[in-house]
Amino acid sequence: MNLISYIVRRLLLMIPMIIGITIALFVVTRIVPVNPLAVILTEKSMDNPASVKAATEKWGLDKSLPEQYFIYLKNLVQGDMGISFKTKNPVTKDIITFLPATIELGIASFIFAILLGLPLGIFAALRAGKFIDHFSRVFALLGASMPPFWSGLLMLFLFYYKLGVLPGPGRVDARIGPPTHATGLFLFDSLLAGDMPAFWSSLSHLILPAIILGWFTLALMARITRSSLIEVLQQDYIRTARAKGLRESAVVVKHALQNALIPMVTIMGLAFAGLMTGAIMTETIFAWPGIGRYAVEASVNLDYPALMGTTLVIAILYMFMNLIVDVLYAVIDPRIREA
Repeated sequence: MNLISYIVRRLLLMIPMIIGITIALFVVTRIVPVNPLAVILTEKSMDNPASVKAATEKWGLDKSLPEQYFIYLKNLVQGDMGISFKTKNPVTKDIITFLPATIELGIASFIFAILLGLPLGIFAALRAGKFIDHFSRVFALLGASMPPFWSGLLMLFLFYYKLGVLPGPGRVDARIGPPTHATGLFLFDSLLAGDMPAFWSSLSHLILPAIILGWFTLALMARITRSSLIEVLQQDYIRTARAKGLRESAVVVKHALQNALIPMVTIMGLAFAGLMTGAIMTETIFAWPGIGRYAVEASVNLDYPALMGTTLVIAILYMFMNLIVDVLYAVIDPRIREA
């Protein structure tokens, strides 16, 4: 089976998986013992039978659960995720509005984790038992053990409140305002519009949340890189390469690092999906208007359509990242590609 056929087969297998996810989401949101009309209507309107009847018919709550599900599934195929109980906007429109902020934060966090995590793991493997190895272990332990709500508040208190070197919550200074909307990615949009004040403001606002969100991924990446590289450096072909007189840098980069990439690619792929979708705490602490914060508000308000829409987007993102990781396996390791 060639690579194209493999990708097509995996994409087709996603269809029953997505249907299964929608069934699970539909059942879970419906078994919650709360009347959705209490979210849709005001307390005063709940006492009005006409308002209750109109809302029940409008949102399809007078139909049986199987009928509601098949209506939802039919609309979903057409790109319609329903209407948010809270915002009264189409959920698809809300997700398109909030998703760019999460994408920008996720990419910045991933770059931060890659730029520091990979070198830290490599140096820790090459200097196992030395200072840099102990430092990376302590740094990784801090990143893995400190919850984002605590480290985020700590960073805000130190760098925003006390030192005043970095801005506080939000994506851009209020006095500057967001750049002209093109993609929703403030850094890209500001460069596209030539709005450098908005660019530097957006970049400075991005630093703290990106560090907080990417710290756990950085720690994980450093430890996986270290353990994988140490294992590869003990192989016979590495000793052979050294015996041939190759420079240590060439041995590490051309031989050891390339063969240690597979577990690192797994971590990087799933970590990127996690950064894109697991920013709930970070977005809440830093008032970041992303999909994570939107999901929190949907959960608090029992906004079923919004909650189902965001969860479905997260699940699809994870499935696509798994597919990309599997394809990268075949690109990196010819043995997997031939198999």
